[in-house]
Amino acid sequence: MPPGESRPIRVQDLYRVVLFGVAVVGAVLLLDTLLSIVLAVVVAILLAIPLSKCATFLQHKAHVPRVAGVLLTLLGIAAAAALLLAIILPPLVDQVASVVDQLPTAVNEAQRSLADIGIHTKNAGDAVREFVNRFRDHPEQLLGPVTDVGFSILGSVVLFLIVIVNAVFMATNPGPLVRGLLALFPSSEQPKVARALERIRSAWLAWLGGVIVDGIVLGFLLWVGMEIVGLEFALTFAVLSALLTVIPNYGSIISAIPPILFALQDSPGKALLVLLVYVVVNQFEGNVLYPLIMSRAVNVHPAVLAIGVVAMAALFGVIGLFISVPLLSLTVILVDELRVKPLRAREAEEQALQHAELTGEIEPPATIER
Repeated sequence: MPPGESRPIRVQDLYRVVLFGVAVVGAVLLLDTLLSIVLAVVVAILLAIPLSKCATFLQHKAHVPRVAGVLLTLLGIAAAAALLLAIILPPLVDQVASVVDQLPTAVNEAQRSLADIGIHTKNAGDAVREFVNRFRDHPEQLLGPVTDVGFSILGSVVLFLIVIVNAVFMATNPGPLVRGLLALFPSSEQPKVARALERIRSAWLAWLGGVIVDGIVLGFLLWVGMEIVGLEFALTFAVLSALLTVIPNYGSIISAIPPILFALQDSPGKALLVLLVYVVVNQFEGNVLYPLIMSRAVNVHPAVLAIGVVAMAALFGVIGLFISVPLLSLTVILVDELRVKPLRAREAEEQALQHAELTGEIEPPATIER
């Protein structure tokens, strides 16, 4: 071929380009599917760990068969959840309906209050009203964004049932699963992996218990504080805050916005009081309660935790926000057990060897003379 002339495109080149494109698309789809599978497995394991713990307790203390212990624990959790919902759901539903009805008015009143102190914003009340009314008049539109991300109500219910069934199977007989996982590693590495698995189990159990206690205490304190301030819908805002405690750092900020907005429609002074309630309660939760109940579960720098929450949300969507702490603790424990500790052990071994050579306890290796 003369210099300067481009080589003609061959059919084989086109085939390669097409195959490469198909491979890239296939890899992306496979990665998306694998992420969904990983997410489902992690949620199932999170449910299986407390089921297994309670079943083991019943088996040892009351001689209840393991399968029956798992089912009794699951029924107990369902009964406790149903009782809690029966107590708080009726007033909560009424308050939520009132919040939705008054949300546009609250936004407009908040804008007027801000304008009185020199802060001018665009008229967002009408936009909020149109948004709420659109979905209220045409609820089927809610399925549009949901189906765009690959989910549906029926699919979510089916996936939830599959996760529950798998969690029951895991909790009923976890031994073969653990032994099968350990068999993937060399015999010399199996003790390290077993130790890592036990640390992960303990951390996740502590996290689950801590989240429940943290949410109950935080929600109760916020409810009492907002009742003292005289804020409407205190129960709704307290329950929202309790649920969002599972999202580190960001949950408290998100949950504080609606009550402050509703307080602002009464007066800037009440909004400041609500803000003060949230600041005081969250300071107590962050500096006293959270370290006390989460010390075994989370040993991650706050900056890493904040970045990790965003990363988990990007990978797994909204559910990733709620299980970000278990996933981050999993990563930290695996890195510590499989990388950091072996490196430290090797360094300590080398230092001990050098010390022994310097003190003459062992002979240094002979050098080869040329």
